[in-house]
Amino acid sequence: MTPAASDGLAPAIEIRGLTKVFGSGQTAVRALDGVDLEIGRGEMVAIMGPSGSGKSTLLHLLGALETPTSGSIALAGRRFDGLDDRELTLLRREGIGFVFQFFNLLPSLTAEENVLLPALIAGLRDEAIAARARALLDRVGLAGRTTHLPSELSGGEQQRVSIARALLMEPALILADEPTGNLDSKSEAQVLELLAELNRDEGHTIVMVTHDPDAAAVAGRVVFMRDGRIESDGLGRGLLDRLRRIREDLPLP
Repeated sequence: MTPAASDGLAPAIEIRGLTKVFGSGQTAVRALDGVDLEIGRGEMVAIMGPSGSGKSTLLHLLGALETPTSGSIALAGRRFDGLDDRELTLLRREGIGFVFQFFNLLPSLTAEENVLLPALIAGLRDEAIAARARALLDRVGLAGRTTHLPSELSGGEQQRVSIARALLMEPALILADEPTGNLDSKSEAQVLELLAELNRDEGHTIVMVTHDPDAAAVAGRVVFMRDGRIESDGLGRGLLDRLRRIREDLPLP
């Protein structure tokens, strides 16, 4: 039984028979090939696999950034298929928080303004949402950096701004795409600790794609992908060795 099914409640994420094919005919590439996956509310899951395994495609589908060829995805019981463009936009803006490898901060906006961006796009401009943005910057350790531009922040600080931005609309799901891939080792450790705290202490559901064994090791669950399919799911005694083999594109024992 998966963790998602054990509490009798709808899982945060439910994926059934998910496929994604790019192109057609002889040049078609099957990036995902019948993926079934459940992720429970409050879980932190790392998705790993060699280049071309389908992990990034899966993340893009979870974020409603692409449409599957077949199969279904449901977030908190709400299926993506059947939603029109406006509904998908609202789902991305209000239901999903994104953390990207290269931060995706607007260079002309301050840290606080970057955190507020999802609310400004949604037309929310009151003091309550501004106060929430400041509280989130405090939560991620940047209370003294609210008026700083991205160019005035370190890489680790910029990533913490992006994490605060991802939390602003209180999403059901946080998707992190190689969140430590552009950081030095000290900043990487700080960002991983923050993500682990948000999951462990505040119950945020987090799905993280990573190639880094140290990053994956902070998650409570690791999903390995290869050739568009889930090869293994869970934790085991040889976790770090398996992660290193995935990173180095070596065959699993």
